[in-house]
Parts: sequence; C-alpha cells; structure tokens
Amino acid sequence: MARRTRTLSRFALAPAAALAALIGFAAAPAQAAAWSSSDQWGTYDTSDGYTLYNNIWGSGAGSQSIWANSSSDWGVWADHPDTGGIKSYPNAKKVVNKPLTSLSSLTSTYNVTVPSSGAYNTSYDIWDSDYDYEVMLWVNHTGAVGPLGSAQGTVTLGGHTWTVYKGDNGSNEVFSFLRTSDSASGTVDILPILKWIKDTKGWWGNETIGDVQFGYEITSSAGGLDFRTNSFGVSFG
Repeated sequence: MARRTRTLSRFALAPAAALAALIGFAAAPAQAAAWSSSDQWGTYDTSDGYTLYNNIWGSGAGSQSIWANSSSDWGVWADHPDTGGIKSYPNAKKVVNKPLTSLSSLTSTYNVTVPSSGAYNTSYDIWDSDYDYEVMLWVNHTGAVGPLGSAQGTVTLGGHTWTVYKGDNGSNEVFSFLRTSDSASGTVDILPILKWIKDTKGWWGNETIGDVQFGYEITSSAGGLDFRTNSFGVSFG
C-alpha cells in the first residue's frame, strides 16, 4: 500500500555516468533537470497541473533523489536497503475531484524504464477525496513484493486482465489490481475499473475521485537503482 500523498502531509545523487553504466541507459542527472530534490517530502508543481512528490514514507529507508523536467519526463534514484517493508512511493499526481457518476472518461498512458533487480512495483494509486478508499493498479513488479489483502479472482477491465485483492490497512480500504502480464508501457482505461468496484462489487458508493497518482512503490533498491518515467499523462471528462 502506498502512503496517501497529500501535498503537505504522504545521499547525494549518484553521478550520471555511474547510473548509466548500472542500468544501461543515459539517466538524466538531477543537476541538469528543471527540478530535483532529495528531501523526504520534496514536491514540485508542473505547469500542466501535476505535482511531483519524493514521498519517502516507510521506516528503514535509505537515500532517494527525484528529478523532473515535466510531468511526463521525470525519474528517481533510490538506494534503499534490502529489507522488508515499503520505503517510498515517489509519484506524479493529477487531481480529478469529480464524483464517479459524473465522470464520462478517465484514462492514462505511461512509459517507464525500470530496473531488473530490487523489490518494487510500478503502480497507479487512486484515492477518493476523503482518503477512505485506495485503488492500486500494478502495471509491473519485481522482487519480493505483494498486495495487501486476499485474492478476489481475476477480471478483464480497462483493456487489461487483473488479479484483484481486497484488504484494509486500518486507515482505509485498499483494492489492488495486479496485471497478469507486466508491461513497461501502455494505456489504462481507469473508469471501468472504478465503476466495477461500485456497480458490480458494491465495495464503495458514488465516491468523489480525488488523486490519480502514478509512480514506484519501492521496498528495496540496495546499491542504488534508477526509475525513469519516459511519458505519463491522465485525461478525464
């Protein structure tokens, strides 16, 4: 479960050459980006209405730096120890703030470059406006990570097939959808998933959809790993 990322709430960056050698592509160094931060709660508002958030919220975390040129060109370097428990959820957030029944569309596209080691998932984290419900959409994952709650079966929605989990973390209910085939890029039609939760399962009512977040829920990345968002966007109407 990713910690809720309210704007005011939820070691140095490795040299670019070293990172490129480690992960096999030319990572944009933070010092060359429009914005960068290694602060625990570092935030950046983009000109197109997104908020970038470093969001190091778990216990036992190591070092993490985030950089951004825009909402669709940003990345994270993280060096979290090889221990259990989620350390961080660096993400880009778009606020929707519309009741579910008044939404005619809600879609997103993404393209990421992620490491082949470590323990993490690449996921959407969607919240209602009161932060009573959390919907996680895992598009890929690596290492010893797993969703909260118990399995509820498999469903095909929004252009993909998902294994569904339902749980409660003591603060909010969590509905997790794990793609049955990992992907580093694609389009997700989010609205049918949210309507399925309401209309088919009855797990929530006509909630106002608040934040649509997208990022990397990192458990471990010992030695320093790079996560890069090559493109990302949320559209709704």
